[in-house]
Amino acid sequence: MTAKSLMVQGTMSGAGKSLLVAGLCRVLAQDGLRVAPFKSQNMALNSAITREGLEIGRAQAMQAEAAGIEPRADMNPILLKPTSDTGSQVIVCGKPVATMPAREYFQYKTQLKDQVRASYERLAADFDVIVIEGAGSPVELNLKRDDIVNMGMAKIAKSPVLLVGDIDRGGVFAQLVGTMMLLDDDERAMVKATVVNKFRGDATLFDEGLAILREKCGVPVAGLIPFMRVDLDDEDSMSERLNRHRGDAAIDIAVVRLPKISNFTDFMVLDAMDAVGVRYVNSVSELGHPDLLIIPGTKATMADLAWLRTSGLEAAVKRLASTGTPIVGICGGYQMLGEEIADPVGVEGGGQMTGMGLLPVRTEFGPEKRTVQVRGAFETVDGPLAPLAGLPFHGYEIHMGRTLASGQPLVGVAEEGAERTLGGCQYGNVYGCYVHGLFDQAEVNQALVSALFARKGMDARAVQALDMAAYRQTQYDLLADGVRANMDMELVYRIIEEGL
Repeated sequence: MTAKSLMVQGTMSGAGKSLLVAGLCRVLAQDGLRVAPFKSQNMALNSAITREGLEIGRAQAMQAEAAGIEPRADMNPILLKPTSDTGSQVIVCGKPVATMPAREYFQYKTQLKDQVRASYERLAADFDVIVIEGAGSPVELNLKRDDIVNMGMAKIAKSPVLLVGDIDRGGVFAQLVGTMMLLDDDERAMVKATVVNKFRGDATLFDEGLAILREKCGVPVAGLIPFMRVDLDDEDSMSERLNRHRGDAAIDIAVVRLPKISNFTDFMVLDAMDAVGVRYVNSVSELGHPDLLIIPGTKATMADLAWLRTSGLEAAVKRLASTGTPIVGICGGYQMLGEEIADPVGVEGGGQMTGMGLLPVRTEFGPEKRTVQVRGAFETVDGPLAPLAGLPFHGYEIHMGRTLASGQPLVGVAEEGAERTLGGCQYGNVYGCYVHGLFDQAEVNQALVSALFARKGMDARAVQALDMAAYRQTQYDLLADGVRANMDMELVYRIIEEGL
């Protein structure tokens, strides 16, 4: 049986498509339907690893979790991970195929239409409803030819479309009415309703606005969605999370906002804990004297290390290390903390660089990408984060380099069916490893934050551990409640049932 479908397109990037798709997936799943998310092409540096070791956009993994199902590579057959302003690593069906400049990719993507169709059809054979997410705007007129992610995808799936505008940015009438005007006639007929997203204030004051949208767009308005403060995985660096700062937090954690920062969802759990504030910094003046400094993952380790150097942040990080401040590097951040990074095969353009010299490790990039889910535990941990010793965790690895450490290992990890191996490194108050999601387990985040409290001579008994998996489930339910309360679900179900 082939699934029915509903596509959510936006008037621009950041209109809230990803969250709305997640909310719809949760609502439909709560109502007893087998539902799956789909996005044919995603450009994002936040990614996830499936059980099979395949890489997809973080948003699609989040939406699958909202739907109560395991993420699959078919949910995001094309993932583009920018490596520069003009090029990206291209991942097809969970595996990297090449790094391409934009012009080369636009020629190459015409070959991927059949793959997109095949991935969609495999999902459609297993589920009742597929909720499809578009990308950016469907009326980027210079990009419409050979489109496979907006109206091109809607035509492949024969899917009705909801068009979403972002009122918080202003100009929602121009967004929605202008988009409808620029669509071709056959495309306009596929739009069955509009949605106004991120509304703040008294909804009754927008009654006239809804009437204007119905008249000008010629279709119903399916919802006026309030600005919902749900705490879910972010898709990319457009996240508002990167600009937040909780100045009243007892524990101050600084994360370096690298130019090509990736998988900063690693630190959501810390920011969600009481008395802990996570802030993202990109200058020496912003750095200050945090209780913990984290250097996160990146899609361009060598380029971002050069940026750290020229911005003065490398010297500032070394000064913090010399004062005993705990410093943690994850993935690319771990590589930067070492003594040397070599790229003999040109993964990041070739050559070699001296690292920050805070950990006795050397990294060499190779052509193979490691993408696995792992389980493990901390080894004996010295220094300020000693309470982490022996605690179990599970997460995932996603990196191109192989790092050889001559110092004390930090973790022991194993992928499913494989033997446990030692990894990471620690030296004094500096720690690093490749494991993403390292802090998501309640025991780990409680021990970490308790150790930071203890360093400040503060009572840590009030620290409340956070189970990130359970926390996410509560957020999905809050999102679903908001969607139900503010969308015309009877209309949405009718659109799904009638199709095109």
